[in-house]
Amino acid sequence: MQVRTWLPIAMLVVSNVFMTFAWYGHLRTQRDAPLLLAILTSWGIAFFEYTLMVPANRLGFGRYTLPQLKVIQEVVTLTVFAVFAVVYMRQRLTLNHAWAGLCLIGAVFFTFRK
Repeated sequence: MQVRTWLPIAMLVVSNVFMTFAWYGHLRTQRDAPLLLAILTSWGIAFFEYTLMVPANRLGFGRYTLPQLKVIQEVVTLTVFAVFAVVYMRQRLTLNHAWAGLCLIGAVFFTFRK
């Protein structure tokens, strides 16, 4: 496979790790910190998300259609979030989450179907 096919997806994965920590990491690490500190920390983390997200979308657009990029982004986001929830936040995923994942696979199928 070509680098142009996988590089945007890899960049989206890494950017989503930053995004997930920016959005939810403070719930574990800064629970008692002032809200303004949590917001500023999240903004700082989100900077790195955007430095990967914007180039990933620019590289991917043309290889993928805009709807395909969006569906890839959503699948990556929820996959990264599921790992984050289980590993970092120590949350349990249920069978309902598995069913939701199957629905996402359906979304990918229909989005990429010719």
